[in-house]
Amino acid sequence: MDLSVPGSSGSIWSEAELMPPAADDVTKAARLRFYGELAELVTSGEPSVTVVVDDAPSVKDRIEACGVPHTEVDLIVVNGSSVAFDYQLLPGDRVGVYPVFRSLPVQAKLRPEPPLGRFVVDVNLGRLAKHLRLLGFDALSDGSLPDRDLAEVSATQDRILLTKDRNLLKRSIVVHGYLVREVLPKDQLAEVVRRFDLAPSIQPFTRCIECNGRVGAVAKAEIDHLLEPLTRQHYDDFGRCGDCGRVFWRGSHYDHLAGFVAELRRRV
Repeated sequence: MDLSVPGSSGSIWSEAELMPPAADDVTKAARLRFYGELAELVTSGEPSVTVVVDDAPSVKDRIEACGVPHTEVDLIVVNGSSVAFDYQLLPGDRVGVYPVFRSLPVQAKLRPEPPLGRFVVDVNLGRLAKHLRLLGFDALSDGSLPDRDLAEVSATQDRILLTKDRNLLKRSIVVHGYLVREVLPKDQLAEVVRRFDLAPSIQPFTRCIECNGRVGAVAKAEIDHLLEPLTRQHYDDFGRCGDCGRVFWRGSHYDHLAGFVAELRRRV
């Protein structure tokens, strides 16, 4: 039996793990092994977990019962073959659960490719949403939305749900999501940019940091009546949000924000 991951070398199980389970366990248990960064999410703190399967649960249910949201999983291998989330576990199954591969192409994808640069951001990551907008990415954030609605927006608008709430990502309607690990907003931004390979798509200052609308060039004459006297005197190039109408120019704050973007580029 082939117990290797397609495209890789070596077994997904050590010799000890390939030993058959005890006779009194084989009728009711399966063994899950979490790899890479997923091992850090397992509630028990151990990468290998024995789970009861006498009620033929889906592999998704048992993975999430171990503390790992399905959105973090990119490949599931059962007894040497890749399976989908709805696979019903059987006694004696050996399950390898893998995170997103950054260098190894995976043929059996569990979900479509994520949308590029389209997010809905949980309220607990509000500053991350603004940072993503600064880079030009579409990042919805509404603190009044309950978890149910956040999940629905993610699914119906084809957006990646960003949160620190594991239970939110476990909702079956969520197709694309990510559990943010970092604590500081600037570190969260670098984490998300790396995770979704966003660096080549950065277009700073093209979205409104406040409302997420697109910012386009506007003639000074069109917004002259909105300007303070000193701004009118010293600046000629302006942008305006197409949604909320805010006006932007390269004032004293610009160099600070440009430096923030430059530092982010260096980190990723």
